[in-house]
Amino acid sequence: MKKVKLIVGLGNPGKQYAKTRHNVGFEVISELSNRLNIPLDQTKFKGVYGIGHYKGEKVILLKPLTYMNLSGESIRAVMDYYDLDLEDLLVIYDDLDLPVGKIRLRQKGSAGGHNGIKSTVAHTGSQQFNRIRIGIDRPVNGMSVPDYVLGDFHKDEQPIILEAVRRSAEASEAWLERPFLQVMNEFNQ
Repeated sequence: MKKVKLIVGLGNPGKQYAKTRHNVGFEVISELSNRLNIPLDQTKFKGVYGIGHYKGEKVILLKPLTYMNLSGESIRAVMDYYDLDLEDLLVIYDDLDLPVGKIRLRQKGSAGGHNGIKSTVAHTGSQQFNRIRIGIDRPVNGMSVPDYVLGDFHKDEQPIILEAVRRSAEASEAWLERPFLQVMNEFNQ
């Protein structure tokens, strides 16, 4: 049987969160949906998703609709249903510890305080899964982290984030053809 690859972007459902820092993972899934011509037209597994093919590889694009803190529930449901292994999973999310727009690919790691990743680790039982972290930087002027991540990007950050979303989509696409380690070496320049 052909392998299936699952690409998940983390975020929060609802218009009020659409362009927030915390939803940059959703943005990458939307970008991939357009690039790969895989409409996000199905709702199940506590998420909205689409299934398609890319160069013979079956691909599932997923936006969990559980809200960030419960993302792992949706990911686990899809993995169980399609009998996926951890190496078939790629999770894309925002990261406070990277400068705005910087992307970093990793094969494992702790949640680093990110609740969506904490939930993913809890539901997969492992920290060993492919991920793309997109830098959103840390809040300044004493702003709380929740207010910051649920806020919009500043005007001057928007083109930088658009580019990071594009690069993350490119890296995701590359992973459909090559081992993640290779993609990591290429995109972590």
